[in-house]
Amino acid sequence: MLKDSIGKRSEKVRNTIERGAVRKFAEAIGDPAPIFIDEAAGAESVYKRNIAPPTFPVTFDAGVIPELDLPSKGLIHGEQIYTYVRPLLVGETVYCWMEVKDYYERSGKMGRMGFLVMTKYGENANGELLFTEERIVIISEAVRKGMGA
Repeated sequence: MLKDSIGKRSEKVRNTIERGAVRKFAEAIGDPAPIFIDEAAGAESVYKRNIAPPTFPVTFDAGVIPELDLPSKGLIHGEQIYTYVRPLLVGETVYCWMEVKDYYERSGKMGRMGFLVMTKYGENANGELLFTEERIVIISEAVRKGMGA
C-alpha cells in the first residue's frame, strides 16, 4: 500500500521566512542566538542579515502528496536530517515540496512497524536548492492495520 507512494511528490508551496516567526521559533527551542533575533547582529554577520535556526524548515508548508493518506494520530517521529547549501535568510521566500523516497517494514517487540522515508526540498525563486530535510515516520502495527495494511 505505502510502497505505491514511493516517488510521489507534492506541488511546490511558497513560504516566507518572517522575522517574528524566526524569533518565536528560536525562543521556543531555547536558542535565542543574536544571529537569529538581533537585527544589528545579523547586519554585522557574514550574511548581512539574520538567519533562521537550522531546524526552522519544520515550520514550512510543503503541500500534500496525492494519495498518501496518513492518519493524524498514532504516527511516531523517527528521525530528521537537515542538509544545507547555505543558511536560510530572514525575509527570503522558499518554495518547498515533499517526496516519498522509500517505505519498508521491520518486525520488533511492538509487532510489524512501517518506516516511511520522506524528503522535503526547499529552493529559492530561481529554483536553486537551499536545503533538504529527510524524515522517517514510523507507523505502528496497530496504525498500519487501521490503514488497511
